[in-house]
Amino acid sequence: MSTTELGPTAPRGRPQASSREMLQEAAFELFLENSYAKTTIEQIANRAGVSRNTFFNYFTSKSDVFWVDLDVSLETLTEALAAGGTSSDTGTPSVSGTPSVMADIRAALLAVSKHFGPAHVPWPLTQYALIGSVNELQASAISRLTAHARLLDEYITRRSPLAGEQTARAAAYAVLGATIAAAQSWAAAGTSRGELEPYLDAALTPICEGFARLL
Repeated sequence: MSTTELGPTAPRGRPQASSREMLQEAAFELFLENSYAKTTIEQIANRAGVSRNTFFNYFTSKSDVFWVDLDVSLETLTEALAAGGTSSDTGTPSVSGTPSVMADIRAALLAVSKHFGPAHVPWPLTQYALIGSVNELQASAISRLTAHARLLDEYITRRSPLAGEQTARAAAYAVLGATIAAAQSWAAAGTSRGELEPYLDAALTPICEGFARLL
């Protein structure tokens, strides 16, 4: 029987279809084997079975590979805030009978947290030792966290224009700090961690209730 009769020959190695997740997996394998500093973009592309140009279809630099989940969370949070929260579903007090902006932020962040669980823990949370003193990774992390804070700040300012610049910014960074603390506690819990949502809920509730009185 000829090759034509048998159909196309199956490709060897990794699937031809590329994705952020496939490149991220290849990168993390190499980071663990060689360290972040000693891993090159060419090595990541080769391990993933794609070209260097394909790598740049998904990432602008090597450090971007580390923060896929953080980038996705910003996209998801943006969508959740645009869709509007439902404060009555969160238990956060309303102000003067109207939904609190902080209640809606809490609802949006809890919605984002549903994408994480025992089977999906962001890699940097469990392998943070690899970041160490690598300035490139620290800078890329800070830029992303700043983007999250700016999104929250702008949302608060738009929803509560009389709150004042300092109050809106303080609320945004307080919420972001609580989120980071919850994620770290959740990751540190190991195999017994369960879902991220209850950790985040416990951290956000006092912050959101406190600022709801000001906004």
